[in-house]
Amino acid sequence: MALHQERKRLGEILVAGGVITVEQLEEALRLQKSLGLRLGETLIQQKIVTEDDILRTMQSQLRLPVIDLNRVVVQDSVLKMLPENVVRKYTVLPVEIQNGQLMVATSDPTDYFAMDDLRLAANMLLKPCLAKKGDILKAIDRFYGRREAEQAAREYAKQMGIAQVAATAQGATATALSYGGESNDEEATPIIKFLNTIIENAINNQASDIHIEPIEEELRVRFRIDGVLREIMRTHISMAGPVVSRVKIMADLNIAERRLPQDGRISYLVANKPVDLRVSTLPTMYGEKVVMRILDKSSVVLGREALGLQGKDSEMFENLIHKPYGIVLVTGPTGSGKTTTLYTMLNELNTPEKNIVTLEDPVEFNFKGINQMQVNPKAGLTFASGLRSILRQDPDIIMVGEMRDGETAEIAVRSALTGHLVLSTIHTNDAASAITRLVDMEIEPFLLSASLLGIISQRLVRRICPQCIQEYPAETKDYALLGVDPKSTLTLKKGTGCSYCHHSGYKGRIAIFEIMPITTGHRQLIDKSASVDELRSFAIREGMTTLKDSAADLVLQGTTTIDELLRVTYAND
Repeated sequence: MALHQERKRLGEILVAGGVITVEQLEEALRLQKSLGLRLGETLIQQKIVTEDDILRTMQSQLRLPVIDLNRVVVQDSVLKMLPENVVRKYTVLPVEIQNGQLMVATSDPTDYFAMDDLRLAANMLLKPCLAKKGDILKAIDRFYGRREAEQAAREYAKQMGIAQVAATAQGATATALSYGGESNDEEATPIIKFLNTIIENAINNQASDIHIEPIEEELRVRFRIDGVLREIMRTHISMAGPVVSRVKIMADLNIAERRLPQDGRISYLVANKPVDLRVSTLPTMYGEKVVMRILDKSSVVLGREALGLQGKDSEMFENLIHKPYGIVLVTGPTGSGKTTTLYTMLNELNTPEKNIVTLEDPVEFNFKGINQMQVNPKAGLTFASGLRSILRQDPDIIMVGEMRDGETAEIAVRSALTGHLVLSTIHTNDAASAITRLVDMEIEPFLLSASLLGIISQRLVRRICPQCIQEYPAETKDYALLGVDPKSTLTLKKGTGCSYCHHSGYKGRIAIFEIMPITTGHRQLIDKSASVDELRSFAIREGMTTLKDSAADLVLQGTTTIDELLRVTYAND
């Protein structure tokens, strides 16, 4: 903090700002001693003020900026200015260096002892800015996580020694036996720290998947963020065996089996928040690759607006899910948001008058008032066997996580024909392909045409980063692609890349939809075993908006880009 600035106390600032009275301040100061909290925390706990009240008052009284840490990416050179133990001790975050001063985000700039210690630690004048304490803690986890993982890798390399690298790579599975549970082996600590840091860093960066893969002489770590893989770090191949074995121990897999793929699950706690990880191992030329899919129940946002359903699509969605019986299918590749769409349907249908039962693998979100089952193939509970059991429970609505085989599909179809509304997913490229996929599963066309209500195909496209968005004139080829009159003037938008979006030009994702209600015409085509092209052409004539057209609308609205349209949908038309 600049040395010439007058050092006002928080109580004085809040009284001067009219947020609290002198009497409230005196009472809070008395309580503060017994509670062992800082003044601001005491006032918040007593519900005299909110954290927003305090930040807003300090902003006006001290003329300090408020910073949104969710929209900031801090460079490594800035993070090095303050060690992690120091930023955690004082709950601050170095943000950037401006004019020879270190900008530091804090929730309490009136903690002058802390500011003096930080100034000495950084050996630089400080420029405070304001942020919520919770946001600062999340940002510390996000930005310091990678550095902590790199430090753990260095510690492991130092412990093992260069001469032991080759032996470690060959005999890593046996060595890693000591890495689970309550082992006191000092060599275990860096591996456990490395893996925990990688997992927590991925969760804090809202990644959907973690890839840990051996490639020749290196172990590469990548996160899938907004649907695209980003390399996070590389370390020596000697860590591959111990890290994979540690994952296997956490997922209750066979650490001695390295020749066959394995699947498992990990329940992980981050800041007392449960997160499920679906683990898959795969033997490759250079060792076993691990992919962990992150299922963060707290990040599931339900609702049509959150999905991106608007106008005609929202009306068709409404009509489909409120039919008394039949099958509604959601289709798309892995990671296209199918489960979120199913959960949105369940959320709208969930009333005390309906008995709703789900069969999932795994259960990603818990609903009050809905009976949810998780498949367990090892115990004999598959989609097919579970579905048979559900039918004996007098259900009104059944949600089946996925139609993976003909047996499950046939039971679902017959359930729909006997008065149940069945919601499920299937992996196909578009809506029309779902029908031929079910026929391939040996479902009779006449049963399918009688039971099917509609199919929703979807994809996720990346949103343009709001921090670096800019306009540009469309190219000639863009007019035809977007169905715009070439004589008109078309201006599009894109992201130029900034620290907020990791220089990708994109931040966040939104769904695009292709909704195909099954009409009498569709049923006649299904009965005749029509081809995908015939079904698709008929649906378009009936007014179906294709995935490509849905993406084109978002491009014209300035939500996404031409490149995203081509990446996600061009092969479908």
